[in-house]
Amino acid sequence: MPNSILVNITGQETRLALLEGGQVVEVYVERKKNASLVGNVYKGRVLRILPGMRSAFVDIGLEKAAFLYVADIRTDIVDDYASVFEDENFSGLDFTHKTRHSMQIDELLHEGQEILVQVSKNPMGSKGARVTSYITLPGRYVVIMPNLEHIGISRRISDEQERVRLKSIVEEIKQKNTGIIVRTASEGASYEELQKDLDFLTRLWASIIRKTEKSGAPALIYSDLDLVLRSVRDLMSPDVEEMVIDSEAVHGNVTEFIKSYFPKLLEKIEFYEGEEPIFDYYGIEVDITRALGRRVWLKSGGYIVLDQAEAMAVIDVNTGKYVGKEDLEDTILRTNLEAVKEIAYQIRLRNLGGIIIIDFIDMEKAENRQKVFNALQEAMKKDRTKCTISQITELGLIQMTRKRVRESLVRTLLEPCPYCEGKGTVKSATTLCYELFRKTEKMARHGAKKLVITVHPSVAELLLDEERQGLEELENKYDMKIIINENQSLHQENYEISVL
Repeated sequence: MPNSILVNITGQETRLALLEGGQVVEVYVERKKNASLVGNVYKGRVLRILPGMRSAFVDIGLEKAAFLYVADIRTDIVDDYASVFEDENFSGLDFTHKTRHSMQIDELLHEGQEILVQVSKNPMGSKGARVTSYITLPGRYVVIMPNLEHIGISRRISDEQERVRLKSIVEEIKQKNTGIIVRTASEGASYEELQKDLDFLTRLWASIIRKTEKSGAPALIYSDLDLVLRSVRDLMSPDVEEMVIDSEAVHGNVTEFIKSYFPKLLEKIEFYEGEEPIFDYYGIEVDITRALGRRVWLKSGGYIVLDQAEAMAVIDVNTGKYVGKEDLEDTILRTNLEAVKEIAYQIRLRNLGGIIIIDFIDMEKAENRQKVFNALQEAMKKDRTKCTISQITELGLIQMTRKRVRESLVRTLLEPCPYCEGKGTVKSATTLCYELFRKTEKMARHGAKKLVITVHPSVAELLLDEERQGLEELENKYDMKIIINENQSLHQENYEISVL
């Protein structure tokens, strides 16, 4: 099956799936009330500087202040934007003898300063957006970096002659004081196409500067394209053969956008006219449901378990029902190698980020551990998101990091259980019975003679049945009366004790 992009538009939500060989490998969800902010450019105001953390909080007009790390601050920022910010206190500073890494953040910024920043990571959980003062503006073929001198070619373009050709074109059309990164989609692009892309981005940067000069902080200066148009720009690589859209209006917008900027892609855009919902027709709904589960079964009978914490994901590999046909080491190796493919797929599909710990089944032979490590490195090459994989340990543990730009699929589509508050567990009825016995005894020692205890029905049933003897012992020991009431509306861990 061809590589495809499927777009599902329903009310306030847009869903997009990238398919490779007919299998969904990436899912994007964007809702109007919390659309992605990555790529947006803001004129912000520095609220607070934290020298100990080498960072600052910047007000960009959102509910939570944005986070700006010292490594994301240009040391020559004042020279670049002096005409924009007109900050007399900082316009004369000389940073020529210091590097960013040797400077303290309070040498670069001061509270109340206005600064142009771009969102590099969306707000996640309790954290605000992460921003950078290094502005990048992506087109289809190139990315420009204003106020930098740099030329880069995508590493995914492997043909050396093509790399040389593209670099020579960029060197010819590049303007002074503008860095350019040549994107993967530019492979085979003509001189005219690259020039047109660069001209558009140059005009865009000029308009950003003009709006910045006229705006007070905080203010949104530039908003990046919506999910569907971004996917045309960023995901429509040469090996993607079609984009199928189920909304006539959105299909029309995409068509007009492509006619203006990327006419070669026009034949790849299709309108889905089927009666069955597009994600059902292509089997995407089943894959999404599977990606929200904690356990994923392997064809052999083994399985992997995925648990996600605030900044870490842990993946555990188990043999499950698979017993193998040869020796134990061979069974373990086969299970681990099968798990590698599924793990790489699930990491990409679920968009897991941050630190990822993979606990493979222990292997005695060092060469087998190396086989698993090599297999994981190879499987992760298809992932467009930057990953770093550490060597496997003797215990079969692999630590890897994967860049986090947006929330994982689980955090996008699910929310913590309101009953267990996201813990995944609650105190057992037995634990609560013994906790109540301790509190009751404490109150009895302070003179209480009659108590009414209101609990969840599951706890009440246990107190009046298996744990009845414990209640009677307390009543006899302290010459008191204990009445048990049940309340279905109570959380299992909650209870009320009243003294009569």
